[in-house]
Amino acid sequence: MPKMKTHRGAKARFKVTGSGKVMRRHRGKNHLLSKKSAARKRRLGREAEVTGGDKDKALRLLGKR
Repeated sequence: MPKMKTHRGAKARFKVTGSGKVMRRHRGKNHLLSKKSAARKRRLGREAEVTGGDKDKALRLLGKR
């Protein structure tokens, strides 16, 4: 039986922590940054957790399930 390959797009976008959380980037921090407040840009710079069914899908694409 062949091994399941990791989805390369998912590998670039998601990270699995040691406790099993799936982390992602926020949207909106690539361009048009001058109109956004510093606080908003700081908040967008932090990672966010993937929740619900999206977490299951991300783990499947990463080959973790």
